[in-house]
Amino acid sequence: MVMRPADLADGDPAAGGAILRLGFRPPDDRVSGFEIIDLATLHERRRRRGRRPDLVHRVDFHTLTLITEGNGEHAIDFVTYPCRPGTVLWVRPGQVQRFVRPGTANGTHLLFTPAFPPHASSADRLVKEWYGPACRQLGASPEYAVLSTLLGQMRAEYDRPAQTVSAEILQLLLATVLLHIDRLPHPEGGGDPHAGGEVYRRFRAELERGYTTTRRAADYAHRLGYTVKTLTRACTAATGQPVKHVIDARVALEAQRLLAHTDEPVATIARRLGFVEPTNFGKFFTRHTGMTPGTFRQAHQGA
Repeated sequence: MVMRPADLADGDPAAGGAILRLGFRPPDDRVSGFEIIDLATLHERRRRRGRRPDLVHRVDFHTLTLITEGNGEHAIDFVTYPCRPGTVLWVRPGQVQRFVRPGTANGTHLLFTPAFPPHASSADRLVKEWYGPACRQLGASPEYAVLSTLLGQMRAEYDRPAQTVSAEILQLLLATVLLHIDRLPHPEGGGDPHAGGEVYRRFRAELERGYTTTRRAADYAHRLGYTVKTLTRACTAATGQPVKHVIDARVALEAQRLLAHTDEPVATIARRLGFVEPTNFGKFFTRHTGMTPGTFRQAHQGA
């Protein structure tokens, strides 16, 4: 993954105005929209380009990592996950991540665009959803063995002579991997997005498009042709929380990202997220995080 100026879609992070955003730019475009490498190779690329190993960034594509040896730590949206053999990390487009402590962790690292999985499979739905568990700890379970075998088959296909590599085989193998991960038990307390059905899926897609312009449940219900009661029922089934809580949690997450990883003034962040008055944003943020914007920023940027 080559990091070029064109990849900085959110602006110039050197100026503190945005979170570094990386586009899909593999150095060897063997298969359009897909790459598979060792995690150690990714770290080596960064070292050669003078990038810090704990670089905070977003990506415009999916990354899926199976740790097979060593240990380390990886942070995804303010949650730090221990990495050890059997750890599966699935980072989705737009999520903010960094290798807190790369350590000795190594494994298989997939990079793929949302358009790569076959559209006729259920995996296509999975890659279009921005939400879902970011980490699974499989240990030495049979599920780990299955995933390791599937990824080994993908690596063997990807490493064939360029003219003989089959994108279709890789697409089908990737769909199998994603569907296998999707049927794993959901982490305790993480909810089950599938329990909300089509209503929840459509609502989350609309929320991702509109969270900076409205926080009113009635607006989302009107846009989607549902009642607020229907949205609340779907959100409660999927997350255990009513629709208003889900909306506010999405806004609060983006606020945390911008406060922790940029130097934008609080008033600017407030306007970005649809707050006319910075004081209202401050009250909202404190209510949802237990900290003022300034205190939150100081704690995370100081760390």
